[in-house]
Amino acid sequence: MAFDYAIPVIVAGGGAAGAVAALAARDAGVDVLLLEQDATPFGTTSMSQGLLCAAGTAAQRSLGIDDDGEQLFADIMEKTRGRTDPVLARAIAHGSGPALDWLVAAHGLPYTLDTRFKPSFGHTRLRVHGWPGRSGGDTLQFLHRRLEETGVDILYRARLVELVTGPDGRVQGVVIERPDGGRDAIGCDTAILATGGFAGNHDMVHTHIPDARGAHYHGHEGSDGLGIRLGAGIGGGLADMGAYQGYGMLTDPQGITLPPGFILEGGLLVNAHGDRFADETADISAIIHPVLAQPDGRAWVIFDERIEQACAHIQESMQLRELNAAKGADSIGADAGRLDATLADAWAAYREGRPDSQGRVWADAPPLAPLRALRLRGAIYHTQGGLRTDGDGRVLDAGGRPLPNLFACGGAARSVSGPSCWGYLPAMGICGAVTLGRLAGMAAARMALGSFPT
Repeated sequence: MAFDYAIPVIVAGGGAAGAVAALAARDAGVDVLLLEQDATPFGTTSMSQGLLCAAGTAAQRSLGIDDDGEQLFADIMEKTRGRTDPVLARAIAHGSGPALDWLVAAHGLPYTLDTRFKPSFGHTRLRVHGWPGRSGGDTLQFLHRRLEETGVDILYRARLVELVTGPDGRVQGVVIERPDGGRDAIGCDTAILATGGFAGNHDMVHTHIPDARGAHYHGHEGSDGLGIRLGAGIGGGLADMGAYQGYGMLTDPQGITLPPGFILEGGLLVNAHGDRFADETADISAIIHPVLAQPDGRAWVIFDERIEQACAHIQESMQLRELNAAKGADSIGADAGRLDATLADAWAAYREGRPDSQGRVWADAPPLAPLRALRLRGAIYHTQGGLRTDGDGRVLDAGGRPLPNLFACGGAARSVSGPSCWGYLPAMGICGAVTLGRLAGMAAARMALGSFPT
């Protein structure tokens, strides 16, 4: 195929993974073209809180927090019950701190350690970082501004439709489609797929994640599995396609993510009758299933003013307060006696220092009257399965052999959540995207420069 022009590295997808991959490749000294199918970058990143976990960061060290990649690796393996790729898990765990420190030091990303996000849901250290008062949308806009400032070429409204390969299996270039149906062929030395996951593709979800069929999708419609399908079409292997981040606390009808702090500070979940049904602190992702199993697939979070104030600094909390979304718990229709019994059980366990009837150990006090409530539903946020890669983001075939010059990161690549939803660690979505994005960008640049072993 004749190409209209060529560039050393092409990155398909302008979310956090693709933007960081492009920045890393550009920092390594090669020219980069970033393809983004939307007119304005949005994607799953913009629908998130923008939080990422990272170990051994400068921010942690400044506060005397003892953490490193090996500890995060151990937490990943523990959370996934040993059922994730240890090579990839070690690469992400050890690469997360350097990736975040590089973004902060070299590119000015204003991230700090979120000291209010307590070690929980599988994390054994204080390691969740974010941009105070800002969201994932702010982070993505910041990254795209840095792309422009560092000289990365960006084509918006350019949808990847084909990977062009030669007889040896190398990606020689890509074909993109414009909104008017016109197509361009662009040559490259290396290509990075960062086109997102497949949670927006109903057929793929039904095929690979049947236990999430009834869940609401809270993500970007562009996450249709395109990069996964194209990569698989030229020999890329797939892994952990049943993995995803679920969440049982999407406010209904507001569609705003309830911050986990509402639970970590002492809130609890009840169903329409006022009964508890799970240990809310056991699993941030797998709680989706107990919520979906309740009447109408809905639940209520019960909290008080103390808990609400402890979370008041979080943007989603501000949005809920501005909407006056919370109700008095006496207005949710629950049986007053059963709700009182639920709270009495929690308080007795708290006072006696023992697990309650759901197995929860109360580090912070349960809510006190006057009680507040928000209605919740279960949702799938993003998938965690995709193309198999090694620790450099290089796509592997089904037998574990690397494809010649194709890389993947973000939702297009397998992450480190194991085979289902229960292996997901808080803030691992953007951590994996950013860390593997940087590793892939650096490796793709070295390959384009002829210094990457093949």
